[in-house]
Amino acid sequence: MSQHDRYISPFSTRYASDEMQYIFSDDNKFRTWRRLWVALARAEMKQGLTNITPEMVAELEAHVDDINYEVAIEREKLVRHDVMSHVYAYGQQCPKAAGIIHLGATSCYVGDNTDIIVMRQGLELVRKKLIGVLAKLAKFAEEYKDMPCMAYTHCQPAQPTTVGKRATLWANELVMDLSEIDHRLATLQLRGVKGTTGTQASFMELFKGDADKIRAVDASIVQAQPHALRAHLRFEPLPDGGCAQPQLHHRHAVVRAHAGRQRQQARCHG
Repeated sequence: MSQHDRYISPFSTRYASDEMQYIFSDDNKFRTWRRLWVALARAEMKQGLTNITPEMVAELEAHVDDINYEVAIEREKLVRHDVMSHVYAYGQQCPKAAGIIHLGATSCYVGDNTDIIVMRQGLELVRKKLIGVLAKLAKFAEEYKDMPCMAYTHCQPAQPTTVGKRATLWANELVMDLSEIDHRLATLQLRGVKGTTGTQASFMELFKGDADKIRAVDASIVQAQPHALRAHLRFEPLPDGGCAQPQLHHRHAVVRAHAGRQRQQARCHG
């Protein structure tokens, strides 16, 4: 199908690297959903649910990466629900485990937690590139610290300065962005394992009222994350027990810092 008959974001076509496009891709999203489902099944099995077996968990693990998109797309036409469509599609590949995929959870278990993981991956990529740009700007500023130039304000000459001094001002903006990104990375929190409408009633039923086992399931899912994520991502359920959407300011930090890096690169090459 033509790419000219539908909206395409310039964030993807003009500004985003291949790495960033993958982070926000369907492949990364739905593979993360499946990893979260594997982690949930293993955690529930570990806490004593006898209807989940190691063989089922192994079957789920074997199909984390080979997403059967066609099946999910056809199923969604029928049920109009993205998560349930992918639960069904995963179950088609894992017939032994089909009945225990997403057991007890609500859609936000995979939706919100994946958003948090993806945002962290995006922030980490921007942080790495931001540090690279700052290093180049520092070298540029040192090289041209004595080169005089005219500073402008409102497109009119203002007073003399140096090219190096101007570069330090550009860099200062990026240092503030870096500080903001570090703060966001330090405060990102996973959303916990919730049941329907954001309560844990379904898990209380599964574990016969044993709240300690439910908390242990949360902890196990954090431990199942890659090491780079595990050090900072933790489950901190909101006080009302809801399944709130991830805060938008984390998304804005990615966009703001990435846009700032593009501006500074343009200035250096312009």
